[in-house]
Amino acid sequence: MNRKKTVRQAQVKVAVGISGGVDSAVSALLLKKAGYDVVGVHLYCWPPKSEIERDGLTREEWIKKNGCRADEDRASSLKTCLELQIPFKVLDFSEEYNQRVIKYFYEEYEAGRTPNPDVLCNSEIKFGLFLDWAMKNGFDYIATGHYAKLMEGDLPLRVPAAPATVGMTKLFIPKDKHKDQTYFLWKLTQKELGHVLFPLGDLLKNEVREIAKEAGLTVADKKDSQGICFVGNVEVKDFLARRLKKKEGKVFDREGNEVGTHDGVWFYTIGQRGGWVMDSKTQKLKKSKTQDGETPIFYVISKNAERNELVVAEADGATGDQLEVERLNKISSTKWKLDDLLVRIRHGGELIGARGVEIESGLLVILDKPVRGIAPGQSAVFYSHEGECLGGGVIV
Repeated sequence: MNRKKTVRQAQVKVAVGISGGVDSAVSALLLKKAGYDVVGVHLYCWPPKSEIERDGLTREEWIKKNGCRADEDRASSLKTCLELQIPFKVLDFSEEYNQRVIKYFYEEYEAGRTPNPDVLCNSEIKFGLFLDWAMKNGFDYIATGHYAKLMEGDLPLRVPAAPATVGMTKLFIPKDKHKDQTYFLWKLTQKELGHVLFPLGDLLKNEVREIAKEAGLTVADKKDSQGICFVGNVEVKDFLARRLKKKEGKVFDREGNEVGTHDGVWFYTIGQRGGWVMDSKTQKLKKSKTQDGETPIFYVISKNAERNELVVAEADGATGDQLEVERLNKISSTKWKLDDLLVRIRHGGELIGARGVEIESGLLVILDKPVRGIAPGQSAVFYSHEGECLGGGVIV
């Protein structure tokens, strides 16, 4: 690295979101090695004081009861920053997270839709409140351990080279397609992307772990987190049950026949396999119609929150090839080729060929093939054949 670049980069301040895992740790390491002025920032988002008080418990009792790993993540983040010899700061966004993300999460499920809290967490917290704080406190960029890639024009924005000028920034699928997290970033705009770095865009996960091991970082072999963003490894149904109680309802097949019971529509999502109780009469009838005498698999195909009813169908009747998308966001100025799009309707799902038709509420999307699990409330994220994440919207 030449001296001129080193001097320039030493003046660039980056606030790196340190979660306590290996991805954010290596992001900070790479930026520090490249000569940036790096500060590790841990975002504390769960549980908020109001949630603990609502349950009438002490903080210690609440964490023990709910298996929350907030303290563990904070301690791991601090240790990472000590190992990297960078400053460490904690920002408490717990009440804002509760109001902007968790409240929406419960309201959407109660209304019969399936929200994606990670998408909202990114736009409201990580690239919202965190970015705002960084800009107000003299930082040039924030960086995170997301597996995503940024390009300005035709030039990749990657470590060690930060953008020299502010131009049209485009979001691309990263080198590690298995870890691709662009699905969760579709709500970002040029305002945010102009001040963001994703150091892992050109790395595979195993390469990230190897870098961490070579640097002697404690988190090198730490398992990836699962579950709801910031909440931890908790099943969605268990988390919902904290506020949405069981309420037995009826299950119908596509012909309107009552076939069983369920625990409450908010505990189910479109495309879900099973999870409800089939009545014995239906079970016996269905078994008699199969060659192997096994009960066929049913999938949830629609929900009526007002009547607390589910509709289910066997595999051949549980797919669809059209969806309507509203609240569209276009990330860059790249023109969408509506007759030749790729769309993803769930994180980790396949990229499906599609064409779009503009309608008053947004976009009617016609898929090249039928798929299962088109769930209102979830995100539909669009891509070009060159791997650019064009933007997305909410399935209605």
